[in-house]
Amino acid sequence: MKMTFRWYGSSMDPIPLKYIRQIPNISGVVTSLMDLPAGELWTKERLRALKEEVTSAGLELEVIESVNVHEDIKLGLATRDRYIENYIETIKNLQEIGVKVICYNFMPVFDWTRTCLADPLPDGSNTMSYDQRIIDKITDPQAFADEIQKNTGEFEMAGWEPERMAELKKLFAAYSGVTRNDLRQNLKYFFDAVIPVCEACDIKMAMHPDDPPWDIFGLPRIANSMETFDQILKLYDSPYNCITLCTGSLGSNPDNDLPALIRHFGSMDRIAFAHVRNLKILEPGRFYESSHYSEEGSFDMYEIMKALDEVGFDGYVRPDHGRMIWDENGRAGYGLYDRALGIAYLNGLLEAIRKGKR
Repeated sequence: MKMTFRWYGSSMDPIPLKYIRQIPNISGVVTSLMDLPAGELWTKERLRALKEEVTSAGLELEVIESVNVHEDIKLGLATRDRYIENYIETIKNLQEIGVKVICYNFMPVFDWTRTCLADPLPDGSNTMSYDQRIIDKITDPQAFADEIQKNTGEFEMAGWEPERMAELKKLFAAYSGVTRNDLRQNLKYFFDAVIPVCEACDIKMAMHPDDPPWDIFGLPRIANSMETFDQILKLYDSPYNCITLCTGSLGSNPDNDLPALIRHFGSMDRIAFAHVRNLKILEPGRFYESSHYSEEGSFDMYEIMKALDEVGFDGYVRPDHGRMIWDENGRAGYGLYDRALGIAYLNGLLEAIRKGKR
């Protein structure tokens, strides 16, 4: 099990690699080429430069998050084949720099969604939160997206790329009438093209769950429970068709039993990547992202780490969204301090679990 840290690149992340290198038991960073729009080819030159930057700091680069899937692929448009070809060539180029896992998602239009990026907590920190009541009152998703973008400050939100958000009305019209089954069939078309390439390149595709794990704005979502991920894995039955087990995304629906999900998919060896974090569920559809410490959220982090250890998970783990603490100013959810504390906490749990077995 390798501990990693999400990093957005030197031009888009205020956290220097030398700070990340100092986190105990860190193996590498999870990064991407944030400036490239979805569907663009990731060139060998850009990837070699990225690899050199990371490895020269004493860190590994074995996980990419994300090679975003173009909306035309999700919609099943005639233009999708061009973007799939770019995806295939990108996979081949990623093999050359030693990448083992690609984390991606298949969420229509919006990536992960929050209604507040800096919700104040009693201890003086602030965090991201979600309130379905706010979403239900929104009649203009474009205005909502604009407001979220305005509140990100100087940092672009991952998955909320400006060129995509500028096309919201057009995208919503395109998805009108698209069903969950349509989305699954379009995903199968994508799998049929890219999974054989992944097998040849020894790179696992690890789908991230819907976040939050239910439909929003009437858009269909298909990756949010044990049942839906079973369906996804059956679309192309291959050890290279895997999932990113994100505790925060799946766990925001209390019907999802996180340790049970880990044991189910871990026993199948279909978890390639894990985002491990905690959050506090206030009521169905309302939550905020707490510290990783079990008592401050709704998840038993000990049981989560224990389940990963029991199934022999030997993939990649990263702490996920953290609070902003100690007056840090950074990318929403992705400051240094609270995520570093999260790794330290997960390291401690894992050490105690393993020594307890002996």
